Amino acid sequence: MYMEIFSELIKKENLSLALGFFDGVHRGHRKVISSAVNYAKINGLKSAVITFKNHPFCYFRKIEPKYILTESERRKKIADLGADYLFELDFEKIASMSAKDYMENIIVKNFSPKSIFTGFNHCFGKGKSGDTKFLADNAEKYGYEYFMITPQKFGEELISSTIIRKYLKEGNIKKANQMLGDNFGIDGCVVKGRQLGRQIGFKTANIIMPERIVEIPFGAYSTSVIYKDKTYKGVTNYGIRPTVNNTNTATVETHILDFDKDIYGENIRVEFINMLRTEKRFSSLEDLKTQIANDINSVL
Repeated sequence: MYMEIFSELIKKENLSLALGFFDGVHRGHRKVISSAVNYAKINGLKSAVITFKNHPFCYFRKIEPKYILTESERRKKIADLGADYLFELDFEKIASMSAKDYMENIIVKNFSPKSIFTGFNHCFGKGKSGDTKFLADNAEKYGYEYFMITPQKFGEELISSTIIRKYLKEGNIKKANQMLGDNFGIDGCVVKGRQLGRQIGFKTANIIMPERIVEIPFGAYSTSVIYKDKTYKGVTNYGIRPTVNNTNTATVETHILDFDKDIYGENIRVEFINMLRTEKRFSSLEDLKTQIANDINSVL
């Protein structure tokens, strides 16, 4: 699905809009975006997602949070939902605007929306002066239909980016994936390591964990590895390899099952399925080899 991406405002009128930050593009976010896309299709319109390049925390708290998705992953997932346009605005440029000013001079002036979709807790404008009530109360005035998407739950638990980050940080990958509606993963170019895995009989493909992505615990994980559109089972160690390393540099090393190609310099995607164990120091390489073999057997 082709989607045009803009980093600055440009007039695209008579749109069906989805508003939000959408980190993770989780099940709740997908409901908001897909609803806006479906409205557009039914009514012969174009759809757009209006978001920000960086999290508002970067402006308000002067810190950048760890993201669930890289920028390219977020774009791809939004495109896959069928949005025609994606606007990634600079939050700092609009942070001091009132809700009324933002609505009139950003949303209405540039997009002339026929519909607006948000999550139940969406807010905007200086001091969070705009919210779902503001959007509902001003729908007739500005000529759009407003739809608030109700809270989405997994079981009894509310789905949110905050909760998903919490589960990822705890190593509860399965629960995080259930809320995401997809597998948490990273993409990367395979780089050469110390090639110790090759020496002990477990060849690995090593990639670098993106700096801006939420940190999962050091440990061994069952994973899926996507290489050239084919999926393989894998066992991935994320950590500092205390048995063989003298540095604190973390690596992502994956033994790909039923795979024996040299893929240095090529791109793969590693998707985390479940945490097998936390990282530990072994007394010998033989003990490490035994544990790796046990890890592999657990995912067969």
